[in-house]
Amino acid sequence: MANQVEVLLTDELFEFLQKERFVTIATVDHETSGPNVSAISWVFAPTKETVRFAVDNRSRIIENIKGNSQVVLNVIGNESTYSISGTASVKVEKLEEVPLKLALVEIQIKEVRDVMFYGSKISVEPQYEKTYDKEAAEKLDNQVMTAMKKA
Repeated sequence: MANQVEVLLTDELFEFLQKERFVTIATVDHETSGPNVSAISWVFAPTKETVRFAVDNRSRIIENIKGNSQVVLNVIGNESTYSISGTASVKVEKLEEVPLKLALVEIQIKEVRDVMFYGSKISVEPQYEKTYDKEAAEKLDNQVMTAMKKA
């Protein structure tokens, strides 16, 4: 039986993407035209039709999106794995009120697929730790998420 394809985030995925998460993003490499996958964490869904993320504005992700706007976010959560594809654009070249030079990218969602293989579920979601000053990391995370919500 084929997985159902949605054209926007489900209620569960929308709620899941209201805070920082480990996700991967696939872009088309601007030099090789091949696939490029990166891990990101500053991600936020302002609506069920859009997802935003912040990355260093010198990131290869930014160059790739400028060359080809088609992207796929891979999200692991709610006991499954999801593929969120759409068209990305740089919404803000440098987020204000954030000490780093971060670009804000917005994805207009085209489709959302549950891509978990048949007869299984995710039993433990990915976890990560910031390896630098925890207090500084928390402050920066709050600044970035607030700026993404305001933009």
